[in-house]
Amino acid sequence: MPGAGLLRTSCLLVAAALVAASVSPAAGAQQSRLSTSILGPAGGAGLLRADDVTYDTNTSVMTALGHVEIDYNDRILTADKVTYDQDKDVATADGHVTIMAPNGDVIFGSHAVLTDAMKDGTIDAFAALIGQYGRLAAVRATRIDNGTHAIAARAVYTACKICKERGDRTPLWQVKATRVYYDQINHRIYYHNATISLFGVPLMYTPYFSQPDPTVKHSSGILIPTFGTETTLGTFFRVPFYVAFSDSQDMTLAPYYATHGGEMLQGEYRQRWDHGGMWLQASVTDTPYGGLMGTQNQVYSSLFGAGIIPIDNTWHAGYDVQLTSNETYLNLYDLSQYDRLTNDLFLEGISGRSRFEITGYFFQGLRETDVNSEFPVVLPLIDYTYIPLDDVLGGTLQFNLNTAAVSRQIGQEDQRLTSELNWKWPFVTADGQLITFSVDARGDVYHVSDAPITLSDKSDYYVSRGLPYAALDWRWPFASGPVFGASSLVVTPIAQLIYAPYGDNPPNVPNEDSTDFQLDDTDIFSINRLPGYDLVETGPRANVGILANLIYPTGSVDFLVGQIYRLKPDPIFAGNTELSGTRSDLVGKVTVNFLPHLSVTDRVDVDSSTGTLDRNEVYVDAIYGRTTLELSYLKLPEEEVLLGLGSREEINGQATVALWKDWIVYAGAERDLAASEMIASEFGLGYEDECLGVSLSYHRTYTTDRNVPPETSWVFRIELKTNDTSTQQSDLFPRHLYSEIAL
Repeated sequence: MPGAGLLRTSCLLVAAALVAASVSPAAGAQQSRLSTSILGPAGGAGLLRADDVTYDTNTSVMTALGHVEIDYNDRILTADKVTYDQDKDVATADGHVTIMAPNGDVIFGSHAVLTDAMKDGTIDAFAALIGQYGRLAAVRATRIDNGTHAIAARAVYTACKICKERGDRTPLWQVKATRVYYDQINHRIYYHNATISLFGVPLMYTPYFSQPDPTVKHSSGILIPTFGTETTLGTFFRVPFYVAFSDSQDMTLAPYYATHGGEMLQGEYRQRWDHGGMWLQASVTDTPYGGLMGTQNQVYSSLFGAGIIPIDNTWHAGYDVQLTSNETYLNLYDLSQYDRLTNDLFLEGISGRSRFEITGYFFQGLRETDVNSEFPVVLPLIDYTYIPLDDVLGGTLQFNLNTAAVSRQIGQEDQRLTSELNWKWPFVTADGQLITFSVDARGDVYHVSDAPITLSDKSDYYVSRGLPYAALDWRWPFASGPVFGASSLVVTPIAQLIYAPYGDNPPNVPNEDSTDFQLDDTDIFSINRLPGYDLVETGPRANVGILANLIYPTGSVDFLVGQIYRLKPDPIFAGNTELSGTRSDLVGKVTVNFLPHLSVTDRVDVDSSTGTLDRNEVYVDAIYGRTTLELSYLKLPEEEVLLGLGSREEINGQATVALWKDWIVYAGAERDLAASEMIASEFGLGYEDECLGVSLSYHRTYTTDRNVPPETSWVFRIELKTNDTSTQQSDLFPRHLYSEIAL
């Protein structure tokens, strides 16, 4: 037996050391701790240290006393006293016994009887450190099978840190069991006749369950249920089950039941691989409370997901999916707040600075006014960009080719082919002026079928156009020393001159991709502000403005203001107060960043003729310790005819306030200021530390959408954390026991 050989060899070496000490006055005079190397028969090296060592040649018993330490094959034993019976091959340790395993686990006890190189044996007053915070204690424990398994009697386990202060040593949660079996090979702990306690109060009894130890990142099993109540769905509960296929592949199944919502099964599948990954979330619900009146037997379903699938170093494919079988299903069951769903499938290749992509789009509208048969299906949408690696005539050349085919069940269909050649030449003058000259030539060809008579005198026709322009972009940054308490100030005036012909938007050109437009700080300095290809800005124009940056040691203040000037109005902006006339509204943005404590952004649109503040967007993010504040204010005017939206004025806020130690209170509200109506509100109380998370929350929505009336919900959430690994999952104690599947 290796343990017997180890200790037998150590005894002989210690005996030799004792003989040498008896004849060496210098050694005897020092009276230092005895230290000797030990060698096992298999070649394992070790070390024995003690204040005093004796060896009885009659009984073959070695005794080491005082601060005993035995180190053999990365396994360390310390105790007040260790004896080894050579004939029986048994080592006995007493007093402050500790055993440290090679993987870092530490075992404590008052008395231990060990064999097999300290791997097996029985320990009284057993306690073990498992992972970073896991603790297992028992009246007695037995280690068997070469130290790979342990059986503990009258045991208790917790993954919480234990406070050192007297009167505060009860862990936040723990499990007590009459018998615990710990399998270190499979890293799993099994409990028999277990009681789960929270804050020292027994919460639940179970005759049997198991969990992985804290070193495991992924493990299959049942997660703690979630339960609550809603005015529409009634009392509900969800019991998630987690399946870990590997470290990069898992699945969660979550049966759900509501007293007035029927039965639902939710599922999520995730997988990651090199340079890609995918996830899918699905749900299916069978309810007798369906339909607009809530009295019909209905089956609802949904599917959400996304993925990128690598093919080689150049090519990859991907998808985005958002589907539902019913317009109000997602809102009714609080699965998603989307009211327009987008699906696509694409193939993309990137080589150098060039890119090719072919995509197909399908849309689903969930609003009451949506008619899905009139929604477009875009297939294919091809986009190719070629940019040579080397400069051309000192500048950057770019060639774009784009084509799209739009079809509908009901309504107009069209196809477009666009090619564009662009050349840019940037240079810097000796005094720091940044000048960029660019020219662009673009051509479009359309084929339109089933067109309304108002668009053209024919329902099937071709139309083409050419779109050239030349542009000059001028910027001149000026930097100063310390000013306004800042370390530096940088002011950059910007002017862009664009020459383009008039009349590049014939009335018979269909507008499929340029309906959503808003003038703001993100596009004030764009050559063509309209998204998509179907509409373009025409005529000579100039974009002018100023960009300023105050740079502080701990943050910055950024300012931008800009405006557009034209020789004469562009007809496509006739109904848009932002860009109608010969000059646009004045748009600006101020951003104050003193991270991580404060971030404030204000975006404005001022009517240049009346000075009226037409649009205002304010965003505030503040954090101090565990206290946070998020506030947003939105004011939108009557939008241009292209959008057809009415004015909006809303305020939205969320706050989390740290109360005492790990207790927090949080609240949120959203209000329609224009209509003087609440949209939603919530508040709650929670506790969270490295071991436990508990919260009780209230949520109220005030809006009505067909069969989804205003509703109130109360939700209780709990998460018992087993270790410091955020990906941990387990039968009963994952890192986050509460698992919400949010689509």
